[in-house]
Amino acid sequence: MNRIGLIAVSTLLALMLAASTLFIVDQRQVAVVYALGEIKEVIAEPGLKFKLPPPFQNVVFLDKRIQSLDSPETRPIFTAEKQSLVVDWLVKWRIADSRQFIRNNTADIRVLESRLSPVVQAAFNEAVTKRTVAGVLATDRERVMQDVRDRLAEDAKSFGIEIVDVRIKRVDFVADITDAVYRRMQSERQQVANELRSTGSAEAEQIRADADRQRQVIVAEAYRDAQKIKGEGDAKASALYADAFGRDPQFAQFYRSLEAYRASFRNKNDVMVLDQGSDFFKAMRGSGAAGAK
Repeated sequence: MNRIGLIAVSTLLALMLAASTLFIVDQRQVAVVYALGEIKEVIAEPGLKFKLPPPFQNVVFLDKRIQSLDSPETRPIFTAEKQSLVVDWLVKWRIADSRQFIRNNTADIRVLESRLSPVVQAAFNEAVTKRTVAGVLATDRERVMQDVRDRLAEDAKSFGIEIVDVRIKRVDFVADITDAVYRRMQSERQQVANELRSTGSAEAEQIRADADRQRQVIVAEAYRDAQKIKGEGDAKASALYADAFGRDPQFAQFYRSLEAYRASFRNKNDVMVLDQGSDFFKAMRGSGAAGAK
């Protein structure tokens, strides 16, 4: 049993020794080998690697992928016109020199970000203060990012990193100025709306007046034409009546009597009181009344 136990202990110690001397480097990482507190080797190639057991050598892994640094807080920046702007930015970076990175920032990325943020903010302050609001918002936006990228290129070397890209995410006025700008924009839009309403009302009144005038002209012309046609019709009717009455005077008298009767008895309830000797009464009685006379 003692021999088996010794073999087991020896095997365990051998495995522990192997585990402390072998390590795997991922393709997304860089391995930095320390020897008694000093950087002995930087391994960028992935695979199974060998080192001396602690405390003679230790390994620290660094992420070699592209990292993102966002603006930690929004600080106002004054433009060339002394207007206050808030600029939110984004910086893409990656480790370029592992030895330099560890010397200046240790192996903790958060240390690097806490030191890099003020440098980026200072670069943006310098680039924005040279330009107007319109330039930062539109015309010189790309140039601002390029200036910051160029400014950070030298500073990044001291950090052991490489600046991949610099971007402006948002540019806005500070809260007080934003409210004032919005109020001014609202006032301007309201003024434009009032002008459009006034112009529309004036055009509507003009259209209505023109329509009324055209209606009056059309009605007057129609009345004129109707009166003309009616007059021509009455003239023709009078000519026909005159011709017919001239040919037969008795028929004319009979026709006028019928018209008189029609005008006298328009309703069923009409009542007339006549003298028996009147011509109108005799005409209504007919030939029998005339023979009695």
